[in-house]
Amino acid sequence: MNGAHDLGGMMGFGPVTPERDEPVFHAAWESGVFALTQAMARHGAWSLDEHRSACENRPPAEYLNLTYYEIWFAGLNRLLREKELLHRKPDPSCVLKPEDAGVKVLLRRGFDRPAPAPARFAIGANVRTRNINPAGHTRLPRYLRGRAGVIVSVHGAHVFPDTNAHCRGENPQWLYTLRFTAAEVWGSDSTDKIHADLWEPYLEPV
Repeated sequence: MNGAHDLGGMMGFGPVTPERDEPVFHAAWESGVFALTQAMARHGAWSLDEHRSACENRPPAEYLNLTYYEIWFAGLNRLLREKELLHRKPDPSCVLKPEDAGVKVLLRRGFDRPAPAPARFAIGANVRTRNINPAGHTRLPRYLRGRAGVIVSVHGAHVFPDTNAHCRGENPQWLYTLRFTAAEVWGSDSTDKIHADLWEPYLEPV
């Protein structure tokens, strides 16, 4: 999905200016949204990829005018409606106690899975990312599409977000770290390098 959330490399938004000593939460209600999202996730009614898609899939004017946790809250509201959880009878086993909230986040289930087939690429392979414009969720950013890079790490098979976000199965795919030159990505004379973790279906041999 080409949405307003995918801002990497887009002009007109000014420089990125990190906030010095930025707090985890800027207001008390933000911690409430974080806790509520973690508590509702215990139902297992949606995956992390579904949550990301629900947050990102909204009109550009709306997305760009919401703060980080306002986007989380909007995504949570969408999922609660779509999964018809707003009027469901509470399940006591899903209660998340405040003292357990941090632990549950740290112990979240991993996303590595058994490989469905041998890896198509190896370290050192030259590849190019596919120039795709999917209607649904994807983790391939626009600024890296159609760019040539080299594989520097192979991470095994992991849940594929593009299908998992739409309840079409985990569909495990090989995950690689690619290195791109800034000149390849931005068309400049910079000697910088860009590293990105990308799934195998995003890649093709050069």
